Amino acid sequence: MALPSLSITLLRQRNFRYLLLTRMLVFMGLQAQAVVVGWQVYSLTGSVLLLGLTGLAEAVPALLAALYAGYIVDHAPLRRTYLLCLLALFGNTLILLVVTGGTLHLADHFVLIALFSGVFFSGLARSFVMPTTFSLVALIVPRADMASASSWQTAAAQMAMIGGPSLAGITYGISGASGAWLFVTALMALSLWTGSRIDINNNDNNSKRPPAWESIKQGWRFLLHNRTLLSIMSLDMLAVLFGGAVAILPAFAHEILHLGAGGLGILRAAPALGAILTALFFALIPMRLITGWRMFLVVAGFGLSMVGFGLSTTLWAAVLFLALSGAFDSVSMVIRGTLMQILTPDDMRGRVSSVNSMFIISSNEIGAFQSGVMAALIGLVPSIIFGGAGTLIVVAVTAWLSPGFRKLRVDT
Repeated sequence: MALPSLSITLLRQRNFRYLLLTRMLVFMGLQAQAVVVGWQVYSLTGSVLLLGLTGLAEAVPALLAALYAGYIVDHAPLRRTYLLCLLALFGNTLILLVVTGGTLHLADHFVLIALFSGVFFSGLARSFVMPTTFSLVALIVPRADMASASSWQTAAAQMAMIGGPSLAGITYGISGASGAWLFVTALMALSLWTGSRIDINNNDNNSKRPPAWESIKQGWRFLLHNRTLLSIMSLDMLAVLFGGAVAILPAFAHEILHLGAGGLGILRAAPALGAILTALFFALIPMRLITGWRMFLVVAGFGLSMVGFGLSTTLWAAVLFLALSGAFDSVSMVIRGTLMQILTPDDMRGRVSSVNSMFIISSNEIGAFQSGVMAALIGLVPSIIFGGAGTLIVVAVTAWLSPGFRKLRVDT
């Protein structure tokens, strides 16, 4: 069997191994930072509104800077850009450790200003990290291994999604804000070290740099004329926008399942667990054929899973459907990541990835807002079922409007 050797070969590639580890450490650090910031903001103010604004404080700069970040990534040395992003994230958390970790004993309002400023700055850095990572993968991984590489990255991201928040919460409970910020800073320091071990030289990237606005327009023109990539991004964004229910899991755990914090933790971990197992499966057994119908089916599976979750009245039924939603979402991410790598020209990778990051950030943040609004208007369970049904409608409409995507067949 050649399957194990394929995965081992990919992981034995020094640059891919360090890039994968760096990506996981950065994502784990950002997830841990969100937990620490949220806990501190709520502890200091008791305001749910300010708690919600922390997410927007990171999303807004990431959205505003995304297009320019893609331009920079396409026309600057990738390794240097990546290291500068990692250095910025490390420096940001180091400052937050000193300012908000209790070392300076500042007044509460100064701590809040520092927290929101730090979140804003990390959002700016984050807008550069995603397109840089996307472009680095294309330089490191051969086309034949792209599906496996996408699966490994998905698995690493889901592991970070579980590990970052849980370890940050445990650390905060044991040693307070100072220990929690030290943990986050250590993760960012490790990511800077592993990122520096990536050995890639593409310094010719900055030759003949066109004006920024013209370059950004070129990227958008390419994307608007590539109906396959546009359909993939739109389908994923709308599916998460309607079907995502992470933001209202605390209310579902309390009101429907009558669970405490432990039960909520199980619910939060369930989608990531399903996603990890699925991503690892496709890392070992990569997709050799990607079709449009497969993408439609897995997104529809995600919508049906959310309907099943909304109808759940026991913990184990809820966990099962959430795990299935994570599994279907993982397949969708693998397909999307692989097709983006295969269909995007080398000189457009930064800009296309930046637009994709805008779609992802928009769907996550606006999706959380939509979930809360619908739950308030029509009730908790109906809002979840409505969201899952909305995802199914999105799949049907996209399939109807995109005949070319329906016929898509790509050998990886």
